[in-house]
Amino acid sequence: MEKKESGLRQFVRRHQKYGPVLFFIGGFIWDSLTLGRIDRLYDRTILCSYLVCLTACLYVFNLADDGKWKNTWLERYLDYLPLAIQFFLGGLSSAFVVYFSRSVSLSKTVAFFVILVFLLFANELFKHRISNKYLQFGAYFFVSFTFFAFFIPVLIRQMNTTVFMVSGVVSLAITLALIITIYVVSPSTRADIHLGKMLAIIASIYVFINLFYYFNLIPPVPLALDTGVAAYRVERDNDRYFVSYEKDEWYKFWRNNRFNYIYKPGEEVFVFSSIFAPTHLEKSVAHLWKWFSPHTRQWEEIEKIEYEITGGRDDGYRGYTYKNNMMEGDWRVEVITAEGLVLGVIDFHIHVDSTGVPRQLTRQAF
Repeated sequence: MEKKESGLRQFVRRHQKYGPVLFFIGGFIWDSLTLGRIDRLYDRTILCSYLVCLTACLYVFNLADDGKWKNTWLERYLDYLPLAIQFFLGGLSSAFVVYFSRSVSLSKTVAFFVILVFLLFANELFKHRISNKYLQFGAYFFVSFTFFAFFIPVLIRQMNTTVFMVSGVVSLAITLALIITIYVVSPSTRADIHLGKMLAIIASIYVFINLFYYFNLIPPVPLALDTGVAAYRVERDNDRYFVSYEKDEWYKFWRNNRFNYIYKPGEEVFVFSSIFAPTHLEKSVAHLWKWFSPHTRQWEEIEKIEYEITGGRDDGYRGYTYKNNMMEGDWRVEVITAEGLVLGVIDFHIHVDSTGVPRQLTRQAF
């Protein structure tokens, strides 16, 4: 007599076309609401468990067609594996969004969001959806790379290009070990994929991410710029900074200060920044002041001013620089690491006016 399927299993089978995508979104939303700091024990535990569970699910799922789990306790759960895989992929991908969203420089994270959207809808682009092993392992390598790019700097309390490269090598080694192990023990996997093609895809993703990092399209994780303001005055009182700046229109929610800065000759222009850094991570950062020359039509570097930060403060570690004798025109201040990697950009336009006054001057404590 044939065993009757449970209601949950029937539901999963009826909606198997959309289930993985919904579980990917579910994992993404859940972690976006619950994750906060990569150096918190909770965050590290959750993300580590996601990566371990994703690895285990991929191993079990890819050996299922070989009858490896027939007559075992795992057999009854095989139908749920595609959903679990997508949930853990969504959870790990959300880590990037949560920590990158701390940065005020959205232009520096657009590239990642493009990749994230691709991951989100890739199941509909591939004929076999989650059963496509090239998609499986490509997505696995991407999320493991991004995870270690955050995790290793927190563990060793250092952050530089070498550490980012090491993170990539660690994730590459783990991914290759998983692929080769499954390839060796699973006849169905050997029939489904060409090992050379799989390795080429993984290598391409590795090069792709490193090129993004090199060209500053991925911020130097796990640092992020929380706040960036072009201000008229910055005052420090004990552990608080009081920043006076002109607020922009309410509907320009993506900007802190008004783009047009009314400048009186001889006065100082301040740039204040608050940088998120994990606990005990020390790093030298700088404000790189640039002015757009109308003659050369290029950004000219005016001055670089460095200062130190030490991580751990929830609202970000703060600092400011200032300049006088400003020229009229477009200005930008890049917040950069010692290696020249960009955390974020504060841009504004200097309008020289000896009689003008700011319209909506606000004094805010940071």
